[in-house]
Amino acid sequence: MIRILGIDPGSQRTGIGIIDVGADGRSIHVFHAAINVLGNETFHQRLKQIFDEISTTIDTHAPVEAAIERVFMARNPDSALKLGQARGAAICAVVNKGLSLAEYAAKEVKQAVVGGGAADKTQVQHMVGVLLNIPGKLQADAADALAIALTHAHTRSTVERLGIPRAAWRRRR
Repeated sequence: MIRILGIDPGSQRTGIGIIDVGADGRSIHVFHAAINVLGNETFHQRLKQIFDEISTTIDTHAPVEAAIERVFMARNPDSALKLGQARGAAICAVVNKGLSLAEYAAKEVKQAVVGGGAADKTQVQHMVGVLLNIPGKLQADAADALAIALTHAHTRSTVERLGIPRAAWRRRR
């Protein structure tokens, strides 16, 4: 079994999800949550909360690998900067704990989980629930984090089968 942490960074809510992946490729849900940082007085405190809660989650659940969503270009530059800072806090927490980190574009995640890069959030939520046998509706950010973990699980198994680094077979789009 390998334990993977998925992170969907956000400046208001950051999704985290953990799965176990067996040698047979089956994924098992371990944990998911959405870190709601809106209650903080300053943005700096939001970043600290993201760092602290991801660090605590790593200590509690002991994942060995992590994956995070790549930043997409938002229409609002201020929002894009805040998202990048939240992502940076999450990355620092992962690297500080010594985990390897992979990055995936939103389109890659949707393609891996739903089968199409243009899938909407409800389709991702539904498929994550089906793939991990989680009853009921998942919170969107937590579902995205689990989807990122699933994407990493699928990608790492493909890389292992091919025997070459991911960068060598993945074409940038």
